[in-house]
Amino acid sequence: MQKRLFIILFLIVSFSSAQNVVTDVQTYTPQQLVEDILIDSSCITNVQVTNVVGGNFGGSDQSYGYFDATGTTFPFQSGIVLSTGRLSNVDGPNDSLSDDDAAGWDGDQDLEIALDETNTLNATILEFQFTSEATQISFNYIFASEEYQENNANTCQYSDLFGFLIREIGTTDYENIALVPGTQVPVKVTTVHPEIPGGCQEENEFYFGSWNDNTAPINFNGQTKVLSAVANTVPNTTYEVKLVIADEQNYRYDSAVFLEAGSFELTTDLGPNLLESTNNALCENQSIDLDATQTGAIIYKWFKDGTELLTEVNPILTVADTGTYNVEVTLSNGCISYGEIVIEQFPAPTTINTTLTQCDLEQDGITTYNLFDTDQTITVGNPDLSIIGFYNALTDAEQQINAITTPDSFQNTTINQVVYALVINNLSNCTAISQITLQISNNNLPTYNLDACDDAIIDGLTTFDLSQVSTQITPLVPAGATVNYYLTQEDAFAENNPLPTNFDSTIPDFQTIYAQVTTNGSDCYAVTDVNLNVLFTPEISENESFEYCLNNFPETITLNGGVLNDLPNNYYYQWLLNGVDTGVNTSFIEANQIGVYTVIITGTNGCSNTRDITVTSIEAPIIENVDYTELTTNNTVTVTLSNTGDFEYTLDNGTYQPSNSFSNVSPGIHTVYVREIDGCGMSEQTIAILGFPQFFTPNGDNYNQFWKPIGINDAFNTDLDIKIFDRYGKLIHLLNPQSSGWDGTLNGQLLPSNDYWYLVSRSNGQKIRGHFSLIR
Repeated sequence: MQKRLFIILFLIVSFSSAQNVVTDVQTYTPQQLVEDILIDSSCITNVQVTNVVGGNFGGSDQSYGYFDATGTTFPFQSGIVLSTGRLSNVDGPNDSLSDDDAAGWDGDQDLEIALDETNTLNATILEFQFTSEATQISFNYIFASEEYQENNANTCQYSDLFGFLIREIGTTDYENIALVPGTQVPVKVTTVHPEIPGGCQEENEFYFGSWNDNTAPINFNGQTKVLSAVANTVPNTTYEVKLVIADEQNYRYDSAVFLEAGSFELTTDLGPNLLESTNNALCENQSIDLDATQTGAIIYKWFKDGTELLTEVNPILTVADTGTYNVEVTLSNGCISYGEIVIEQFPAPTTINTTLTQCDLEQDGITTYNLFDTDQTITVGNPDLSIIGFYNALTDAEQQINAITTPDSFQNTTINQVVYALVINNLSNCTAISQITLQISNNNLPTYNLDACDDAIIDGLTTFDLSQVSTQITPLVPAGATVNYYLTQEDAFAENNPLPTNFDSTIPDFQTIYAQVTTNGSDCYAVTDVNLNVLFTPEISENESFEYCLNNFPETITLNGGVLNDLPNNYYYQWLLNGVDTGVNTSFIEANQIGVYTVIITGTNGCSNTRDITVTSIEAPIIENVDYTELTTNNTVTVTLSNTGDFEYTLDNGTYQPSNSFSNVSPGIHTVYVREIDGCGMSEQTIAILGFPQFFTPNGDNYNQFWKPIGINDAFNTDLDIKIFDRYGKLIHLLNPQSSGWDGTLNGQLLPSNDYWYLVSRSNGQKIRGHFSLIR
């Protein structure tokens, strides 16, 4: 029973290992890894490992070694691998994070210089020398990393670094040959990846291999496709190679580079693969010379899709068909250099031949064409196709020489002349040639006249609705034809600068433009004149405003139509009030209603002009109240009206003012006047401002003979009770407001000069006290 269980466990472990890459750090020395595993060729000689650097993990673990991928889906069967961490973390499946927490070791300055980076650490290095027998060497590799994180923006920002650095012995500067094919861009996570949603656009996605799930044969989240590192060499010259990979900034998230066993070999450069996916494929009917010339070569063998081309024994092979082409170049020392190229073809652009018909006004068979009118027809509306030139001869189009210099105004030399359009596919740069047959049209259309009234600015310029002409042309031409209008015949022939349907004329009073009828999208059917005639529009005054005094109703004011530079009787009139016809059709109207009077003035040619006359109301002022102060050192008067308008004010026939207030008003009887400034009525109101004289002089000279309060008459202050006292408070006189005043006597006896007091009582209960002087 125990024996059977052991056999089952052994089979399970063996089967599991067969599905995943397995690493080995014990079996091979660094010299063997390079000389026997990576190179394994007698044509690359003097191989000598000169330097090895790796992580010190204790025990038997290393950061470089051998890998075996037999029976797995990994693209290489075996080879050597360099990592930024423990080699034991490389083995599949991808079910854990390859992320060493061991103490870091040094980085590599040569790598930093070559990649223009800094802060490397955990550098694993295999450095060796070799001598090449050919002009080129290459080897295959795959870069894999935990920093490939699907749908994670970290992929756009972080990457470990690696390089394959090579230099001729005796020189100082390395060349990095671990590059994105066809560029000088180092291969890194950040330079080779698909689009990361929300992170970054794709970078060299064609060379990205895959995101790895937990069944992948290696323990990394992503990897590139198989890439080749290629270096040009001088035969029989010794070179130094440094294979180096390192963490950048920190030890987290390991990376590794896998080098295919036996792939370090002599190669012959046939150029980059010509593929549709990289947009450099051949065009249909295009050929290319594959040049395998090598110094010291004695035999050339060419293969297409694995089959030897027995008759092709020269160093240059001209090919025009798709396929995988290989060459084996045997050197004089018996070494063989291998080259390969994959060639694909773009299809030729799909175009058609066409005709272009142009009108011939002179009817001599010679006219002017805009060859670009054929663009949509020839390219079948494909936005990826463009016409890049026109030619008189097919051979010129094929060689792209002697292009027609003015294709937008090309004049033919013979009837039914043929020219050629060179069409390019903007994506593939492949070309095709289409034939254009130039035909003549001699159809005639009548001359059309279109009238339009001058607009509000009387200058002989106005807007014409050209669709009115189109409706006359359409019944006379084939169905589906289009009509366009142009300023000149040249523009009409070239179909340049078409005019808008609502065209603003550019020449005063009279102008000729040209209608071109087109069929089949670009064929000229006919060209004819269109005469534009600007009709005279009555010249009238601008809009006006008038004021009507409501106090004058039903009197009227006269509003005139406002014709300028002509007799009013030469026109027809229609008057509207607030948009309603008044029935008045004379050159003037008598108005006594408020509103907008619109007059439409029409000439004998039917052209009209319109202006508005706005009538607004004014009225006499209505005094609502006059407020005033009295018995102060600065008496004031303020007038309040119950209506609004442009009014001005005066007091006692003084100078009119716009203000409704007066100050420093003396005691007495005053009249306030308010008038409308345009003469629409006046209002007035009398007021009495009470005041008391400070002295009087009853000395018989008829001046100041009596003392009496100011501001009293038959209408104002009639209710006053006025008492006069001497200095001792004795009542000496009761003054009647309607009398002439107190004459300074008591019982007929003259009182002496002195100060006297008064007490004035009003019917509203107000009492006013003060004193005055009697002076003799």
